[in-house]
Amino acid sequence: MDTLNLIFNEELIRKKLFPCDSPARISLTDEFFTKSAVLFTIVPYSDKPYDLVIIHRTNRGSKHRGEMAFPGGKIEPKDKSLNDTALREAEEEIGVPREKVKILGCLHDFPTMTRYIITPFLGIINKDQKLVKEKREVQNIIKVPISFFINKSNFKEHAMDLEGKNFPVFYFNYKDQKDGKKYTIWGATAYMIVAFIETIYDYKLSKLGLKRFKVEEIKSLKDYIKHKREITRKF
Repeated sequence: MDTLNLIFNEELIRKKLFPCDSPARISLTDEFFTKSAVLFTIVPYSDKPYDLVIIHRTNRGSKHRGEMAFPGGKIEPKDKSLNDTALREAEEEIGVPREKVKILGCLHDFPTMTRYIITPFLGIINKDQKLVKEKREVQNIIKVPISFFINKSNFKEHAMDLEGKNFPVFYFNYKDQKDGKKYTIWGATAYMIVAFIETIYDYKLSKLGLKRFKVEEIKSLKDYIKHKREITRKF
């Protein structure tokens, strides 16, 4: 895809996203899943493709330690809504005040293998906004150009046999030019990025065409942690 097409276009992105309260948007609820939200954070520029802000989590916690993710987390009693959750988590994890975020819309809800239901809120922040990591939960904050993700040579996928069903695993291996480190962006984060690219640009990255598991299929899995080890060995 021509790089010029990846200059930030707010009108295009708003038109392709769902209003977060739209009845046309898939909104999931299940008592065995934890409701959560992420801020799919965009940094626009006038003269080059926009960036996505992604955090490298610390080894704190049991389910997503050391993974790459958008700022976000589970809904807390103090949150008035999932939108509030996404903004609160962004402020805590990357130091962006909620009043500095402009929400553009949402993608469909997304069930994860670790039994979370994620609502992705798409928001933009100013290119000069200072990002400050929350050291207990965030090892590093990186900005990745959308042009990296939309380049098919950077996209990897394979089918995993999980208890007799094919499950798609998407991942990107990104080398940050600032620190020279390689980061593997996979799982729910990679899938949301692919979904975003398909939604906004009608541009398909996956050749396998496999669908992620639905809520009931995830609930039927016996030992996801064992499967997770098998999946990450492929990277």
